[in-house]
Amino acid sequence: MSITDDALRANATLAEEYRPTGGPPAPTIAVVTCADPRLSGVVRLMGLPDADVDLIRNVGTVIDDDTMRSLIVSTRMLGTSEILIINHDDCGLSRFSGDDLVERLRAETGSYPIAPAQFFTFTDAEQNTREQVRKVRSHPWISSEIPVRGFLFGVQTGRLTEVLVEDAAGTAVS
Repeated sequence: MSITDDALRANATLAEEYRPTGGPPAPTIAVVTCADPRLSGVVRLMGLPDADVDLIRNVGTVIDDDTMRSLIVSTRMLGTSEILIINHDDCGLSRFSGDDLVERLRAETGSYPIAPAQFFTFTDAEQNTREQVRKVRSHPWISSEIPVRGFLFGVQTGRLTEVLVEDAAGTAVS
């Protein structure tokens, strides 16, 4: 029996208690965070109702084309009025370099595909958070009226610490 089979059996039982939430999505805030399972409860730890959050997850909390596409839809079509980017300490993407991974994959598979072009590894989670915030803030389709703030989640404490990002004038802003 596989994990998927177990999940399907549980779903058959748990769906009996399911109650739809209502109309179409109307989030008020978008949260971009890592796919690391240790961040699964981050929305609850912020005291936000699930229905208010457009949760966008990927490995390494990366603002890439797909994440940006999601943020544009969230802000322009769903009405999201704030964006939080939540990175975390002890991220797996900080434990190796993208080049090392590519070489390992090539050695193990004998293949040299062109995608993904990069794995977005990093060594400093705070600096990575600043970089991701800057990407969102500088995108012409994300309104400058929408606050974009970055945070670092402590996987041992559950606490969020704001990562201040300098504006074009060099002033740290939240």
